[in-house]
Amino acid sequence: MKLTMQATLKKGNTDLVSETIGVITQHIRSHELTPGDKLPSELNLAKELKVSRTVVREAFRSLAAMRLINLSVGKRATVANLDHGAMSLMIEHGVLTEQISVQQIYDVRRTIEVRTVTLASLRRTDAEAVSIRKHALQMMAQIENPEKAMMHDLAFHLEIAKASKNPIFGMIVGAFQEVSRQSWFIGWRNRSAEGQREEMIQTHIDIADAIVLGDPLKASELMSAHFDNSVKVLIDAGLV
Repeated sequence: MKLTMQATLKKGNTDLVSETIGVITQHIRSHELTPGDKLPSELNLAKELKVSRTVVREAFRSLAAMRLINLSVGKRATVANLDHGAMSLMIEHGVLTEQISVQQIYDVRRTIEVRTVTLASLRRTDAEAVSIRKHALQMMAQIENPEKAMMHDLAFHLEIAKASKNPIFGMIVGAFQEVSRQSWFIGWRNRSAEGQREEMIQTHIDIADAIVLGDPLKASELMSAHFDNSVKVLIDAGLV
């Protein structure tokens, strides 16, 4: 297990940490490590790279913050599974600092989720179809409990993304979920006219039924209409 790095690093600690991060990620690629595989220890890395253990520790912490590796006390770092956490933080930061609007997020979500529901209709397993429909039905069952209805709504969209069999879609949809939590209750409150909430939930059930039947055209049409309606509700509420 040989690592290589220029031994003539003369810049500050931040530069050393950045260089060390680069070497660690290159090590993961060159050794074809997969989730769960162990990385070299802090001590071995420090000796090989001729840097302090503090530098290696900071590099590990940075990689862990990006959800690229897992750190556990007393154990060697391991390669992490794909995770939407880092992307989620970036999107939340963009919204909080007004660099990204909620309407822009819904524009992207609409584009992506019309595609994911199309693929899910073609690629889903029977178990995934059952799970997607179950979340839609539970939304209706929990219509008097908005918190639980929301959780099933979020799970419904994430399950569809996973059923598309493209993990990148799952990451992107997952990354939008925290912002979706914040806007969900606004949309719920503004669907106050009789039957509006039931109609919104019924659209989810209809989408699930199209997935069960393997009808990508119907599923995509329904998902598109769902997002168009959701954006209208948020506009009426003054959020976008």
